Amino acid sequence: MPTTQSATTRKTAAHRTTTSKSKNEAIKLLTADHAKVKKMFKEFEKLCKKNDEGGKEELAVQICRELTIHAQLEEEIFYPAAREAIDDDDLMNEAVVEHTAAKDLIAQIQSMDVSDPMYNATVTVLGEYVNHHIEEEQNVIFPKVQKAKMDLEEIGSQIAERKEILMEE
Repeated sequence: MPTTQSATTRKTAAHRTTTSKSKNEAIKLLTADHAKVKKMFKEFEKLCKKNDEGGKEELAVQICRELTIHAQLEEEIFYPAAREAIDDDDLMNEAVVEHTAAKDLIAQIQSMDVSDPMYNATVTVLGEYVNHHIEEEQNVIFPKVQKAKMDLEEIGSQIAERKEILMEE
């Protein structure tokens, strides 16, 4: 019996820790977007192997939309707050340059036909850029932001509200 009690106590404590941050906490929202788009890039790879042009095109459109909205949220809300909180202009400037490179690739993809021989390569390279960017954000920027004690709840609420508007457009 004591084992069951301590296991229950541990579960309750763990539950409290996980639920202490709301679903609108900024890093949680941004990380969820990261996971979603990473999954989409993996699915794109599978569709390439199947030569499913219709599926690839539809998914690429979704990827571009998700990334465009995500980048806009970060640039309008998260990055300005992070820049102020962590005082590391080089790091934040690099993140902005990475967004610019991704936007250039997105524009190329949007102007291409799925039958273009460079289509798959362009989407794949976008995925590689995005994966690098995600790793840097999650391993460098997010920990610095957490350490700086930014109001991630408030920023997350702003992100969630703005995302809702952008998704409707």
